[in-house]
Amino acid sequence: MIRSLYTISLFTILLVAILFQVHPIAAQQTQDSAGATQNIQPAAQQRQGENREAADTTVLSESSDIVVKDAAESFVIFEDDTLYSIKANLGPFTASERASGLSKRIADMLETGPIDFEKFSMYCEDLFCSIRYDENTITTITKVEAERQGMTLKELSQRNYDIIVTYLEAQKDRSWTAVLHRIFIFLAALILFLIGFRYLNRGLRWIVSLVFKRVKGRAEAIKFNNYEFLSRARAERLILFGLGIIKNAVLLTLIYFYSLLLFTIFPKTEPIALKLFNYVLHPVERFAMAVLGYIPELIIIAIIILAARYLKRFLKFLAEEVEREALVVPGFYPDWAMPTYRLTSIFIYLFTFVAIFPYLPGSDSPAFQGVGVFLGLLLSLGSTTAISNIIAGLVIIYMRAFKKGDRVQIGDVKGDVVEKTMLVTRIRTPKNEEIAIPNAAILNGSTINYSMGAQGDGLIVHTTITIGYDVPWRQVHELMVQAALNTEFILKTPKPFVLQTSLDDFFISYQINGYTKEASKQARIYSNLHANIQDAFNEAGVEILSPHYRAERDGNEVTIPKNWKPGKT
Repeated sequence: MIRSLYTISLFTILLVAILFQVHPIAAQQTQDSAGATQNIQPAAQQRQGENREAADTTVLSESSDIVVKDAAESFVIFEDDTLYSIKANLGPFTASERASGLSKRIADMLETGPIDFEKFSMYCEDLFCSIRYDENTITTITKVEAERQGMTLKELSQRNYDIIVTYLEAQKDRSWTAVLHRIFIFLAALILFLIGFRYLNRGLRWIVSLVFKRVKGRAEAIKFNNYEFLSRARAERLILFGLGIIKNAVLLTLIYFYSLLLFTIFPKTEPIALKLFNYVLHPVERFAMAVLGYIPELIIIAIIILAARYLKRFLKFLAEEVEREALVVPGFYPDWAMPTYRLTSIFIYLFTFVAIFPYLPGSDSPAFQGVGVFLGLLLSLGSTTAISNIIAGLVIIYMRAFKKGDRVQIGDVKGDVVEKTMLVTRIRTPKNEEIAIPNAAILNGSTINYSMGAQGDGLIVHTTITIGYDVPWRQVHELMVQAALNTEFILKTPKPFVLQTSLDDFFISYQINGYTKEASKQARIYSNLHANIQDAFNEAGVEILSPHYRAERDGNEVTIPKNWKPGKT
């Protein structure tokens, strides 16, 4: 289908080109016939006029008394093309007769056959110059004529000589022989193109098929985390589509350059070829000139980017050394190293952008400046809460209040830190609940870091029970300490201790305190501690209750489980 349409279009171009070529010849022949009928001037009489003009030039060379009379300006016109104007009579010939005679001689030269441009010459004397072909005078230019046009005789003669020769060179291919020759070249080139296009298309399809077969088995799916962005089947279709685009681009490029070649075969279609060529050449030329002109700015940008890149690498090296404590900076903690590096990297990126911005193409354009104003407006109208959270996040980093993995209590939320960002901190509670707390709220409140307390001697876990005055306090101390020592993750050293926190009306409050290094296992430690306290007191026959409740119950029963009651085995 494409080849058929292209063949039809090429034959249409051929027909138009033939009409362009044939029309001037037929028009010229018609014009010559009409001119001969209207003027009713025999060829012999015209040749006599030409000989008379040549004779007058001979007289001019022999005497300076011949007067060249002024006349109305007449134009030398051939096939609707104006060559130049004649502004003076020459002897018995008017300016109009001289102009029409020159047009006729040009037509005769084109009709007689191929023109040998080496036979053109120009002969000059003091009062005139004659343009000759094969020793025959074509036209004459006088000194008075040159003075009327504000030029010297040689300047005007050379100008007219160049105009005539250039025009004849352009018109030499208007003969039927030349047209038929070009038609033959056109048809031959068309046949060769169609054959070549057919086999090239087959060859490209074979190459595409071969490449696709080799790539097909190696195509991999593109995944982002667990999401399959591009399946293997889609990747194969995409590869096949890309190869098809390359193949069609090659064929279209071939058609384009072949069209240029065909249009240059005929003189009348050469401007079309030039336009088609300029449609591609001019954008490419402008792009190339823009790239060449941009090279100095590009070098400056490259230098700035390289300097920023190596500075960033050097700072990263220092941060890594400080983080692993190979490089110790007094007053600078190792956990500050990477956050400081990231913060410094942001400033490096900003400085780099500001430095290269004036060298970016179009940076001084209104559109580019409008984008900058728009971004600035977004920042100025942005949420103040977000900005305050970002600033609070930076402050928290350098406060060293906590780090990822620490067991903390922020307000009423207690759990492990799972993520620290510039905006929020995420906490996972012992119930596996993840809570996001804004950094500004953390900065404005209080934070308890249990993991930091677990360092050194350890974090103290504690719980309180109340026992009546009837139980010796030393026995209570002993039982509570023993329960703590039996609890997993409570350290034997330092030894647990008991504090009597209050002496109330009917009971005493005892608080057991034990050290642990496992701050993140507090819930388990407290649960085991409470269980061990109950076991220890039940074995000793000591009730854990408030005397308020004892006064209200039946005294015949106690709260100790039956298997723990005294006297029972």
